[in-house]
Amino acid sequence: TDWSRRVQRLIKLLNTSNSKLLYSKRKLASLREEKKLRVENAKLKKEIEGLKQELIQAEIRNGVKQVAVPSGTTVSTASFSEDVPQPAAVASSGSKDHVKGEDEEKKKKEKVEKKGDKKEKKQQPVAGSSDSKPVDVSRLDLRVGCIITAEKHPDADSLYVEKVDVGEASPRTVVSGLVKYVPLDQMQNRMAVLLCNLKPAKMRGVVSQAMVMCASSPEKVEILAPPVGAVPGDRITFEGFPGDPEKELNPKKKMWEQIQPDLHTNDQCVATYKGVPFEVKGKGVCRAETMANSGIK
Repeated sequence: TDWSRRVQRLIKLLNTSNSKLLYSKRKLASLREEKKLRVENAKLKKEIEGLKQELIQAEIRNGVKQVAVPSGTTVSTASFSEDVPQPAAVASSGSKDHVKGEDEEKKKKEKVEKKGDKKEKKQQPVAGSSDSKPVDVSRLDLRVGCIITAEKHPDADSLYVEKVDVGEASPRTVVSGLVKYVPLDQMQNRMAVLLCNLKPAKMRGVVSQAMVMCASSPEKVEILAPPVGAVPGDRITFEGFPGDPEKELNPKKKMWEQIQPDLHTNDQCVATYKGVPFEVKGKGVCRAETMANSGIK
């Protein structure tokens, strides 16, 4: 029995010793880990301090004011409003955020106001500019022309290529999709009405410099005829729509697209804009041969 008690006591002591040894190992490992972390933290602090000093020196070189703080370091005042008096020491983080917030709000408000002013200025046309005029038929350079010659387009079965005298030093080249509606022999040496200030456009490799005006429907097309006695270069005018035409219509402004829906022949086959005839002053009006109440394009 004594031997048994001794064995149990030895076992108990051994367990206690093992527990203490395990605790010591863990504590030693913890101390080593703690020491390692302290070393790493010290390195990080050193790196942060170095970066802070580099930032301060960069701001000083760029003219950013620095404010002294109790610890002897400096802090940039770039984020503060110049209109707000600054204390010698840095304000608390709460007041700094408040000042910064007010400054940002002020900048946003000024930005919105400037944007609104620019938009308003953009919407108001400059006095005397072409944009101050209404978009109506007076913007179109419509002239009497004479189709001198016409031939089939070499690369398009539905197109004619014409040489047209519109009162200039040399004829203009005009491409028209009239092959299905007007025989080739009727395209030679005939008078017509030409829109002369469209932007030149290439049509199957040939640049067209004007457009022949026609009364038009899905089934039929007729070239508008100027009045007897009109000559190439005579301008087409409209009573009640004075003004000089654009030198060239800007495709982005879609002026032709806005004006064209109001072009029609009336019940007498006279070409009109909002009911006002196409007129050559002192010579008469322009008309289609047979097409009444038709669109014009």
